[in-house]
Amino acid sequence: MPAPPKTSDERIVTAARRLVERRGAAAVSMAAVAEAVGVRAPSLYGRFASRARLLAAVELAIWRDLGLALSRAGRTMGPVRALTAQARAYRKFAKAHPRAYALIHAAGAERTAAGVEARMAAAAHALRPLTALVGEAHALPAARVLTPFLHGFVSMELAGAFRLGGGIDAAFENGVATIIAGIRAHHS
Repeated sequence: MPAPPKTSDERIVTAARRLVERRGAAAVSMAAVAEAVGVRAPSLYGRFASRARLLAAVELAIWRDLGLALSRAGRTMGPVRALTAQARAYRKFAKAHPRAYALIHAAGAERTAAGVEARMAAAAHALRPLTALVGEAHALPAARVLTPFLHGFVSMELAGAFRLGGGIDAAFENGVATIIAGIRAHHS
């Protein structure tokens, strides 16, 4: 009878994510993750063929959590209020998990079918109110207008790029309202 495993995929991904959250993706090594879960580094390769594959699994977990945050925001509201609530949830998530947020948008991250599915699942929550606002044929193009604003704003905020004073929260709210109003007007 084989010995029971000393760890699990879930524990490994959780440990790797903790490293990402504390020190960024660059801090994730197979040795550091193995130490965190109490095994030797070579044993991780039986579960994750490479560091890139492990980071891809961490990315999936982050996308699931972001999707959950978006799904909870604005569930029973009309489309404009739901999108506004989701925009706030997106920003809140990014600010609470800046290094994880950076990982899911890293240009060098491994692209997998599971990663595309995780992104689509998270995006589906925003596509529902967008569909109600502008129709199914225009929901994805509308998302491709709103999402870059959110990502750009949050990325600048996380980088400390807003240095001219003024209310950052008010600027965010104004930007979200302006984008949503523009999307709505364009498709009316």
